[in-house]
Amino acid sequence: MVRFLGRSWARSTSRLSGLRARRRPDRPGRTQGRRTPQTSHLPRGRRGAAEGGPPPGSTGVRSALSGRSVAGQVFLLQVAIVLLLVVAAAGALVLQVRHDSTTEARNRSLAVAETFANAPGTREALSAPDPTAVLQPRAEAARVGSKVDFVVVMNPDGIRYTHPKPDRIGKKFVGTLGPALAGKSFTEEITGTLGPLVQAVVPVKADDGKVVGLVSAGITTENVGGVGDRQMPLLLTAAGAALALALGGTALVSRRLMRQTHGLGPFEMTRMYEHHDAVLHAVREGVLIVGGEGRLLLANDEAHRLLDLPEDAEGRHVLELGLDAGTANLLASGHVVTDEVRLVGDRLLAINQRPTDLKGGPAGSVATLRDSTELRALSGRAEVAREHLKLLYDAGVGIGTTLDVTRTAEELAEVAVPRFADFATVDLAEAVLSGEEPDAGTSLRRTALSGIRKDAPLYPVGERIGFVASTPQAQSLGTGEAVVAPALKEAHGWLAQDLERTAQVVEYGIHSLITVPLRAGHLVMGVANFWRSEKPEPFDEEELALAEELVARAAVSIDNARRYTREHTMAETLQRSLLPRNLPEQSALDISYRYLPAQAGVGGDWFDVLPLSGARVALVVGDVVGHGLHAAATMGRLRTAVHNFSALDLPPDELLGLLDELVGRIDQDEATEDGSAAITGATCLYAVYDPTTRQCTVARAGHPPPAVVRPDGQVDFPEVPAGPPLGLGGLPFETAELKLEEGSRLVLYTDGLVEDRERDIDVGLELLRTALTGAGRSPEDTCQAVLDALLPPRPSDDIALIVAGTRALGADRIAEWRVPSDPAAVGEVRASVTRQLTEWGLDDLVFTTELILSELVTNAIRYGNGPIEVRMLRDRSLICEVFDGSNTSPHLRYAASTDEGGRGLFLVAQLTERWGTRYTPAGKVIWTEQPLP
Repeated sequence: MVRFLGRSWARSTSRLSGLRARRRPDRPGRTQGRRTPQTSHLPRGRRGAAEGGPPPGSTGVRSALSGRSVAGQVFLLQVAIVLLLVVAAAGALVLQVRHDSTTEARNRSLAVAETFANAPGTREALSAPDPTAVLQPRAEAARVGSKVDFVVVMNPDGIRYTHPKPDRIGKKFVGTLGPALAGKSFTEEITGTLGPLVQAVVPVKADDGKVVGLVSAGITTENVGGVGDRQMPLLLTAAGAALALALGGTALVSRRLMRQTHGLGPFEMTRMYEHHDAVLHAVREGVLIVGGEGRLLLANDEAHRLLDLPEDAEGRHVLELGLDAGTANLLASGHVVTDEVRLVGDRLLAINQRPTDLKGGPAGSVATLRDSTELRALSGRAEVAREHLKLLYDAGVGIGTTLDVTRTAEELAEVAVPRFADFATVDLAEAVLSGEEPDAGTSLRRTALSGIRKDAPLYPVGERIGFVASTPQAQSLGTGEAVVAPALKEAHGWLAQDLERTAQVVEYGIHSLITVPLRAGHLVMGVANFWRSEKPEPFDEEELALAEELVARAAVSIDNARRYTREHTMAETLQRSLLPRNLPEQSALDISYRYLPAQAGVGGDWFDVLPLSGARVALVVGDVVGHGLHAAATMGRLRTAVHNFSALDLPPDELLGLLDELVGRIDQDEATEDGSAAITGATCLYAVYDPTTRQCTVARAGHPPPAVVRPDGQVDFPEVPAGPPLGLGGLPFETAELKLEEGSRLVLYTDGLVEDRERDIDVGLELLRTALTGAGRSPEDTCQAVLDALLPPRPSDDIALIVAGTRALGADRIAEWRVPSDPAAVGEVRASVTRQLTEWGLDDLVFTTELILSELVTNAIRYGNGPIEVRMLRDRSLICEVFDGSNTSPHLRYAASTDEGGRGLFLVAQLTERWGTRYTPAGKVIWTEQPLP
């Protein structure tokens, strides 16, 4: 624009008088240039013919095609439009074909992968000794039948079992596995071993929902579609026809337009200059034309206004116009400048200047002036608004990353400093920190503090603050509205809070404050305070609105964290109330344990230690699937059931069978209205240790195996048959018999200890083995060593750990006798018992023990089958056991006054602390327990 105006106005000033003379009606006979009056009124083509020039037809066509005339420009415009439409249509076709191809590839690959993953035999083949031998033929048949490029089956680690190219089997799969390992099917576009392709990955799940394998099907995009190749020739043909029609139509229009316009004559030229003059004086940009000698030739109205030029400025030297020296020298020099900002009066002017003689024009220069004062102010405000929006965006991303109230408050303070305030503090009610709804009041606790420096004399984190009624914080809490204190040294209500501390704050340089309540609905949870010290200006109303928006976003996250804290605390309290608080007294095992709830949500892990008859002890550890109150409540039901079943002295496999039925009934009881029921699911390990034989019987239902640390420090993971998780039903459980040396350590745990999202269970078991290895450690030291080695920083699942050091009941504390099936043998038993009790120093128990064993042995001889054995154990109590080969259990009853018998068991029950029956594979045992004197 500068060059155009420079050349135009330089020429116009030299021809101004001539143009005005041509426009005067009293001089019609004056010639114009080299034209004669007889030809000047004719169109250019016709004038050429009259003066012996080229024929009009050829001139019109060349002019139309040259692009210098209106007709030529119309022609070029139409050609450009047609070409643009062709390019747009071709591009749209390519994009549509690409989209359709990709969509078809996604749908086909996902359908094939899901069909193969859910096909009968696929899941079983994954657990076969050689999955490739079973799956490779099936995969190839599926690939050929479905017309995809590959069907790949792999294990959860991404190692291929099948591939169209056999040399790729056993290698790592190329693609994303995370969503599929989480149980979700998905598709993606990658460049794989076959080139650019679309592939789907589908998980293969076991009955318990665990992902046991993955199936991927893919197809290269070049093998799908082909519509674009068929449509492109038709499109190009249509485009060529349209272009030909446009050329023909444009030629006809151009020829007719040339006849109608007659070219440009003097009158049109005069009008052009008049239009230039009108535009020049109407634009909101100052224009100055300075001649080669430094005189001002032209200044438009905007230039007069911006520079405050005198009325007779044209024709005078620019140094004589009263401008400041710098601006005047710049205009007189004719130097090239671009957007050079100068202060002229009270305005900031951006000056652009170019010479007018670059292409043979007259000497001089043309300068344009633009008032940037308001633009600079608007730019500053726009930059501030942009920073505010960026702050709010960062707050939305950076606040609420965790469901922790304190951390969320810290994130709010960190986001605000230093971009919005020099210091930021967050004060919350005590109840909010514990997850409860706050009560009305102004007593808060400082939860977060962030600042540009660490030595600010503000209340520290953790300080309990009671705001007086005159402070902005108290007003904000009471009204629920934000309060701004622009000058703290004059805010007497704030100064009254703590005269010594507030004086230190003012002396430190903090001079302005915004207090915003943290509101979530009707709840006011606390206040956020923003303090300013570096910037001298106080907080204004615009910044107050920004602070309210910032805190409103943070308040939602803090309230969510508060609600989560409350629910988590409730669930954790319920869970801990259902777990054992004190372990029962027993002599068979030296036990230490740890229980750690998950950080992200309470789960359903539990453990228990249950004394059994015969000095035996049962250990149980289990894990309910899921998190929250439902899992905790289900755990409580299962723990109660284990207590009841263990009282029956059931073997571990039978006890797990009953638990399995119970979980199945729980699922049926919790069926929803539409008939569906959520699968509860649980795992459990039940072990019974007998200190008299050092035998440990173990059964597990989908639970990780136990670990045994031998006295020499070596660690084994015994082969215990892995039954299905509880609730599946249909399969029996099996037991394993472990012979434990005295001083061994039996370790039971839940999967949260050895498995998480970043660590496979095999890796966790090896880490556990390393942590357990070592001799001479107590169960308590072993627990701590395991947690130090395996506990993640933020556990995602509950962790239960039991370490039990084994003890043996010595032979000197065990007495056994075989009794013949003869009533006369009862007397011999009484005599043997008397001698043994005297040897143990238990003479006070002789009478009652003789009576008890007499009754039990007599019943065994009369109603039972041989062989009959009697055993006495001296443990924490005196234990008497009578074994016989019958499965018939005696029952306690009240005998009628006329009955001759039936009072034996009644006497036994009265004389003992506990008694009962337990069954063995060879018969039954009637046992009693008497407290030691």
